[in-house]
Amino acid sequence: MGAFLSLTGNKARAGEYSEISQRETCKRQRMLSSFSEENPRLIPSLPDEISIQILARLPRIHYLNMKLVSRSWKNALTSPELFSLRRELGTTEEWLYLLTKVDGDKLLWHALDPSSRKWQRLPPMPNVSYEEESKRGLSGFRMWNVVGSGIKIADVIKGWLGRRDGLDRMPFCGCAVGAVDGCLYVLGGFSRVSAMKCVWRYDPVQNAWVEMTSMSMGRAYCKTGILNSKLYAVGGVSMSRGGCTPLQSAEVFDPRTGIWTQVPNMPFSRAQVLPTAFLADMLKPIATGMTSYRGRLCVPQSLYSWPFFVDVGGEVYDPETNSWDEMPVGMGEGWPAKQAGTKLGVVVDGELYALDPSSSLDSGKIKIYDPQEDTWKVIVDKVPIRDYTDSESPYLLAGFLGKLHVITKDANHDISVLQADLHNHLNPSQPASSSNEQQSSMAEAERDIWKIIVTKDFGSAELVSCQVLDI
Repeated sequence: MGAFLSLTGNKARAGEYSEISQRETCKRQRMLSSFSEENPRLIPSLPDEISIQILARLPRIHYLNMKLVSRSWKNALTSPELFSLRRELGTTEEWLYLLTKVDGDKLLWHALDPSSRKWQRLPPMPNVSYEEESKRGLSGFRMWNVVGSGIKIADVIKGWLGRRDGLDRMPFCGCAVGAVDGCLYVLGGFSRVSAMKCVWRYDPVQNAWVEMTSMSMGRAYCKTGILNSKLYAVGGVSMSRGGCTPLQSAEVFDPRTGIWTQVPNMPFSRAQVLPTAFLADMLKPIATGMTSYRGRLCVPQSLYSWPFFVDVGGEVYDPETNSWDEMPVGMGEGWPAKQAGTKLGVVVDGELYALDPSSSLDSGKIKIYDPQEDTWKVIVDKVPIRDYTDSESPYLLAGFLGKLHVITKDANHDISVLQADLHNHLNPSQPASSSNEQQSSMAEAERDIWKIIVTKDFGSAELVSCQVLDI
């Protein structure tokens, strides 16, 4: 136990205790007194209020083992009051949550503590059966295994042309993920030939999955984003007798009330001006990404006809006016696309970044969006990623610890988390020098910009998605 009590971290020095209101103190005293009647104190010879202050300052990576000390410690370490105190003290920690796919159709979550560089495996997501309404004319029962999302969106969209072999081959696919209010959310997806509306939440405090209020309709491959501490689900596809149907609808979930509310449909305005009915029937509009940027949701869009994606810019949702507007032309048309037309973006310190894959096998470029000039600019000429053509997600982007991160597989097929130091690249003011000196300086800067945070062998697991939680 002494080893645990000595781990206080940089943010919490010995003797530092936050000022807590009398009401909050009484609340915590009542909470702590209920942890264990048999052992009235968490730490002998210390008041529980001091003990909980100590526990709140310890790195969260140790909480899993600390819960084994006693029932009272487990109750304390899973109490909302403890994590509320961590926020007051400023001892919260950002962890990266990585979703991987194994064995073709099984999803597993892993959590990375970047300080200790240790991984923890999350409990598996539950299997739940739902009775299917007979009026839909499909199977009498459907099994939703939220563990098993996985086939490429390109295979699913083949259904628009009447080829649904991908769904028949892979019974579970296409769930979306998001993070809000300190919890992970898994939304929808396909089960056999049905688009699901169910929603699951992972609470890291309880280390458990709980089913939440379902969406208003079934969605697969929808896009998620966070605005004003609310979770938005936009677009995606549903399944009908004629195949997959693209969705223009959107809805928002408030975790404080547990209620989904409708959002105006995406107009897909550029898709409405196709020259002929034939093209309108063949080219299907689809949302290919979504990023929260400057208080609005930016949704790139494409027209799809197997096997081609045609960029048509995108649209932006403003929660203040509850309406959609066309995305700036340069933003939409220049947004880099990865495999199957998907467009990733991440915001770090208010700046919007994207990764532009290269035609080579071991490179890519980091671009930043300039809203004044409405253009994407290259700030890093080379990103050490490899092109895995058969992978659903060859790389992922994440913003945490105030820096841009790229998650990818290295040459040994290990999953690597790369951290980019973009400070000097955002202010590239350099004195005049010769061409050779500039090239040498740029090459050295490219080598210095990337730092490997951690590398781990996950076997044959493929990258699916990632989220960041700060608790």
